[in-house]
Amino acid sequence: MTDRTAPRSPGSPGTGLVGVIGGMGPLATVDFYRRIVAASPAARDQDHLPLIIWGDPRIPDRSDALTADGADPTPAIRAAALSLVAAGAERLVVACNTAHVFLDRALQGVDVPLISLVDETVRVAAEREIGGEGVAILATDGTIASGVYQRAFAAAGVPAFAPPESLQRRVMQAIRDVKSGDLDAASALLGDAAGELRETGAGALLAACTELPSVLGAEFAGLPVLDPMALTAAALVRQQQRSPSHA
Repeated sequence: MTDRTAPRSPGSPGTGLVGVIGGMGPLATVDFYRRIVAASPAARDQDHLPLIIWGDPRIPDRSDALTADGADPTPAIRAAALSLVAAGAERLVVACNTAHVFLDRALQGVDVPLISLVDETVRVAAEREIGGEGVAILATDGTIASGVYQRAFAAAGVPAFAPPESLQRRVMQAIRDVKSGDLDAASALLGDAAGELRETGAGALLAACTELPSVLGAEFAGLPVLDPMALTAAALVRQQQRSPSHA
């Protein structure tokens, strides 16, 4: 994701404006914005991170595209990125873990930096001492099948693993439950799955689907939770504080 050489569309340079590609799903995007606000040390409205949120739930399902011959979401993600850059976004973040599988193609030639959920999460995980068998990756079938987190963790020397198939089915149903608004059902399914993962040696849970943090929190079933949404929100706020444009 380094070849972003297309001419920049007109915008307001130096504003620190962040473009958020969301809607995948809507609740996850709302939660991401809440986490950005919560991470900010702002004393007034004007101190908060300036954002443009592209919340388009019509973007084709990313997991279906990877595992069920579904429609390719790449053109819709690219259209969102270009629209945000045209509106003045100087950084981009994609509020969907599975969508990161498509970003090399979707952001080809887009000349603003991407703040990656995957990269930020693996960076933080590498700084922490995670015991047992390592990080249990809770994610969609598509994210698991793509290996995007497995490769990133391996490159950083952090042990991580995907749940066995029987548990993965429960994780996927929990994700569907969150999307439909049934958080109680999702919590019950994830509680059972996390308990089994803890018993088999997991040292931490990775909430590698943006629907999951709304259920898991900072700790779940006796295990610490790595939340890419919260970690990336904190990173965005830190970058804002270091920016020369930040008063």
